[in-house]
Amino acid sequence: MKFPTPLVTGRLVKRYKRFLADVILDADGCAITAHCANPGSMLGLQAPGSRVWLSKSDNPKRKLAYSWELMEADGALVGINTAHPNGLVEEALLAGRLPALSGFAALRREVRYGKNSRIDILLEGEDGGRTYVEVKNAHLMRQPGLAEFPDSVTARGAKHLVELADMVREGHRAAMVFLVQRPDCDRISLAADIDPAYAEAFRVALAAGVEAHAIGCSITEEGIEADRPVTIEV
Repeated sequence: MKFPTPLVTGRLVKRYKRFLADVILDADGCAITAHCANPGSMLGLQAPGSRVWLSKSDNPKRKLAYSWELMEADGALVGINTAHPNGLVEEALLAGRLPALSGFAALRREVRYGKNSRIDILLEGEDGGRTYVEVKNAHLMRQPGLAEFPDSVTARGAKHLVELADMVREGHRAAMVFLVQRPDCDRISLAADIDPAYAEAFRVALAAGVEAHAIGCSITEEGIEADRPVTIEV
């Protein structure tokens, strides 16, 4: 995924109300408010003064022209925009960078399934077989090299695991894919201390036959690419 226009740099003042971030732009010192497309806690990724990268929309109808895309943390570029993971995983699947989920004939996004839900990615085989793929973004790092998910309680995430297990019981294939949006992690585990209910739902889903995969990202100011395997530790 390439950013359509060059990113703008600045320094974070604060993130608040989950979806807003005040930033001082490097170019002219102006204070702006950017959209933060990230519903999580962003634990460890909100330090005032952190260097951040923003995209700017030319759509005059947008209330906030800037969107927070990247930040520097622990000496690495970290992707914080959770609007991107589904597209990044789709790119990886089409490029064959998730071998365990290869061999599909068609790929569709946001398909209705389960109890009033939409699956992030539906893979369909030549024989009509279906693989339901749920994507989760991970950028929490509390130990060097180890990403964790989630960074806040996610009842919705636990619900998705239940619905994936239901798809397996109906004779389909189902997989959880963790996208690690930071290049300094080669492992991922569950943050059971943050959300023990999610950790339990994950254990139950695996026992029911739901697969788990993880892929890491290379990140530059020009774009993000999901391109390397990440080990899941459970």
